[in-house]
Amino acid sequence: MALFGKPKYTIVRLKKKEIPDGLWTKCEGCQEALYNKTLEENLRVCPKCDYHFVLGAHERINMLLDKDTFQEYDKDMMSSDPLDFKGPKTYIEKLAQDQSITRLKEAAVTGGGLLDDKKIIIAVTDSRFIMGSMGAVVGEKITRAIETATKNRLPLIIVSGSGGGARMYEGMFSLMQMAKTSAALYYHHKEKLPYISVLTNPTMAGVMASFAGLGDIIIAEPKALIGFTGPRVIEQTIRQKLPPGFQRSEFLLEHGLIDMIVQRGNLKATLSQLLDYFT
Repeated sequence: MALFGKPKYTIVRLKKKEIPDGLWTKCEGCQEALYNKTLEENLRVCPKCDYHFVLGAHERINMLLDKDTFQEYDKDMMSSDPLDFKGPKTYIEKLAQDQSITRLKEAAVTGGGLLDDKKIIIAVTDSRFIMGSMGAVVGEKITRAIETATKNRLPLIIVSGSGGGARMYEGMFSLMQMAKTSAALYYHHKEKLPYISVLTNPTMAGVMASFAGLGDIIIAEPKALIGFTGPRVIEQTIRQKLPPGFQRSEFLLEHGLIDMIVQRGNLKATLSQLLDYFT
């Protein structure tokens, strides 16, 4: 009779297998879980949908320049707080926060180095630092890099990633950088020296309306958002639905605003070929 007294079901409680943090990343394009090691080996490009993840400034420099050839300029230059800006966070607090997160002093990294043994000057804006927006220090660092390229008769490459444009915390001091960087590029162009602009996701507003849009050759990564004002604001202003893919790299290539779209893995080789052509 003991047989009939046994419970009908045996409940087995399995211990949930713990997955260590930092092994997987969710793709923002296709929502797939990607193994971080595979993602890094693919230069942080999703192997399933080709979504290009954001890269930091030094990651981009290491990807483009020959190993151990980069010499950084103006490394310790930092923003002040000319307007004594106060909001939910003060400007000083915001700067300190992003300096801690990115380990950068500002949103631009500039310097010189070799790309396939060719001497170049390079500047990179980092969208992780206040959205890569252009304050007085970013404008000054980029201007100095351009002037160094002009003085030494070297090609210039600027990799832009800015969703913030001119930095509101600095008001007119920030807006002045659009004219300053553009003027420096005029003298570089006047000397018949090549300037290649590389646009990444996103490149918007004051950055796109100044140095990012002035390249002799303008290259973009796939599916990058590029423009001045975002599509949502434009739709609300003109009260019309925008066409599919508006302000993405592919749309802008079709309409002539950029010259080519280049996969991240092919970017160094493409830049090298262009420099050979120019020189």
